[in-house]
Amino acid sequence: MKRIHWWFDQKYIQYKISPQFEKIGSGPLILGVKYLHINGKGISVGDFATFISAPDSHIHLTTWNAGDYDGKIEIGDFCLFSPGVRVSAATKIKIGNSCMFANSAYISDSDWHGIYDRALPVGQSKQVTLEDNVWIGDGAIVSKGVTIGKNSIVGARAVVVKDIPENVIVAGNPAEIIKELDPKEKQVSRAEMFSSPKALDELYLKIDRISLKKNTFYGWIKSKFFPQQDQ
Repeated sequence: MKRIHWWFDQKYIQYKISPQFEKIGSGPLILGVKYLHINGKGISVGDFATFISAPDSHIHLTTWNAGDYDGKIEIGDFCLFSPGVRVSAATKIKIGNSCMFANSAYISDSDWHGIYDRALPVGQSKQVTLEDNVWIGDGAIVSKGVTIGKNSIVGARAVVVKDIPENVIVAGNPAEIIKELDPKEKQVSRAEMFSSPKALDELYLKIDRISLKKNTFYGWIKSKFFPQQDQ
């Protein structure tokens, strides 16, 4: 049943989701396809992107394309977006390869209202750049005009309002460096995880077989009509 459901999801991605992107690479994995929202033009994503959305935590990729603004979102290869992530651009947000976004992370290149003229729809806007292998923690916010260097990590609930160098961990509001990463330690990014797509697909299938081995078609039908806490 799960494989049949997966097949329908792939068709939905092909005919409903993909045309909303300016460009989408090969091998996208979208869990919760109905809860991924692409709003606006100029949104592109590279190969093997992973989007995990949920009924109570939708993912929103949004550009403002009106007046003097032509927002763009450029996402590299192997990136991961968790439930509740929002990316909003009126100028440009550029995301490198193998970047990861935890639940409810928010990236914005604009204020979305003027500081003095509250009727101004965008306000101040400056490009945001995330270099390769950046990890944005749970509920963290990255503000306009910020560049985050390669491999750096933004801690949960942090608010980033200034540039972050490579290979550091930041936390707090406003975010400050709390640790430097060890340059001697080998960095293993999501690119390595996807180096063999066939092996990865077989791994996902093996995990499904282990986690669903006690499931039956009758049990699935029963759970739909008579849900219980232990199901």
